[in-house]
Amino acid sequence: QVQLVESGGGLVQPGGSLRLSCAHSGSSLSFYYIYWHRQPPGKQRELVATIDRDGSTNYADFVKGRFTISRDSAKNTAYLQMNNLKPEDTAMYYCKTNFLFPGGAEYWGQGTQVTVSA
Repeated sequence: QVQLVESGGGLVQPGGSLRLSCAHSGSSLSFYYIYWHRQPPGKQRELVATIDRDGSTNYADFVKGRFTISRDSAKNTAYLQMNNLKPEDTAMYYCKTNFLFPGGAEYWGQGTQVTVSA
């Protein structure tokens, strides 16, 4: 059974950095497309970044140049490096994977909270 567990969230000051991790178990991460989503307080969930099986990445405009998505298939873990954090980045961050192709079997983690505040 596939399970995703996010970690690395916390409270950080504006301009600071955090690295989120998504530990993937039950199947090799190399077979999956990986997505990071977030849900700000009182708002809908939004897509932040994606990384394909071949390593190609895409980012939402509001994080381009600040966030980096990556994957380490040997560790079965995905990451989201977040730099120059802003208060508007405050949200619950979720990892999602899809098996073999973007519309494939889908799995979500439970989320990790990121709060950016002085």
